[in-house]
Amino acid sequence: MIKSTTKISFTLFFLIGVLAFSQEKKKFFNTQNVLARIIPNDNIDFWALVRNNYGKNEELKTSGTKKDYVPQFSGFNITPTEDSFYYIVYSKGGKTDYITEIAGLKDFIGKIDNAEEASLSAVLEGYLIDEQFVNVAGNYYEDKTNYYLDLGKVTSKECPYEKKHFTLTVNKATSKISQVKENGTYIELYTKKCPNNPRLLKIEKKEEPKDEPKKKPIRTRK
Repeated sequence: MIKSTTKISFTLFFLIGVLAFSQEKKKFFNTQNVLARIIPNDNIDFWALVRNNYGKNEELKTSGTKKDYVPQFSGFNITPTEDSFYYIVYSKGGKTDYITEIAGLKDFIGKIDNAEEASLSAVLEGYLIDEQFVNVAGNYYEDKTNYYLDLGKVTSKECPYEKKHFTLTVNKATSKISQVKENGTYIELYTKKCPNNPRLLKIEKKEEPKDEPKKKPIRTRK
């Protein structure tokens, strides 16, 4: 009986371990894919996600019966390194409106419906989807209760410029961030102008070479 219980316990722990380690993380590859997965909170007649790249507007996603709208010359970015910007045009009850600031996404998204919307809600809290480092700051996994997001955050714009990565737990029922775990620094950039640049400090600590005593000339007998 004891042996049987031990076998069952071992099998149970083994299965739990396999399930835990087999949870594969999915990556947020780029901003476009994340924004295209938005599901508007209200009943919208029509909406379109538009990217403006060097003055040219490109519709990345449209939903509903298309309406005429005025191209916008300002918008929002999700990642700070992007040269282009995005805006959303939508029609509700016959009225056309625009979202050109990132804060406007909050009401448009409303209740979180997927991991992409969860990541956007975190971006509104100051986090970022780092497309250059998706393995540490641009991926997620989920279970029945939560989304678990690995995102980045700029923690210092001074010397040195620094980014840290975090794991955020977003509750599916409440759409709130219930837990934040810091995972450490993954970018730390120093420049020559940084007063605390480790390389410069090492150079300063080095002793200047001492001049060797000059040798007296050897006198020869006449």
